[in-house]
Amino acid sequence: MDEKTMPYLGETTGIQPVTGWLVCVEGPQMGQDYRIMAEKNFIGRAEEMHIRIIGDNGVSRRNHAVIVYDPKKRNFYLLPGDASGLAYHNNEAVYSPVELNAYDLIQLGRSKFVFVPLCGPHFEWDNG
Repeated sequence: MDEKTMPYLGETTGIQPVTGWLVCVEGPQMGQDYRIMAEKNFIGRAEEMHIRIIGDNGVSRRNHAVIVYDPKKRNFYLLPGDASGLAYHNNEAVYSPVELNAYDLIQLGRSKFVFVPLCGPHFEWDNG
């Protein structure tokens, strides 16, 4: 193998570790999972969204909602986006940040998702 094509393992620092997942349990993307990273994860249909929900026109193109993982406090929040569509947390409309717990139900447009955390009180990526 040519030296130039050998991957240099010291260059893998660009990996963003997953902190949890959304799993679509109802809607056009049923069965699809979406990775949640640390800090803010913007949700919408547009290509540049961190979590891109395709096939559901009830989901706004940009910033329908935001899922935040706070690595200092080790907790997740669902925030309303700045789009016209509402986000629902366990069948309640979200108007201000709500803390997410394992297996909470999130609805955006015609799609429903189950929230599955990885990081939190029991596990955290070691950034040291």
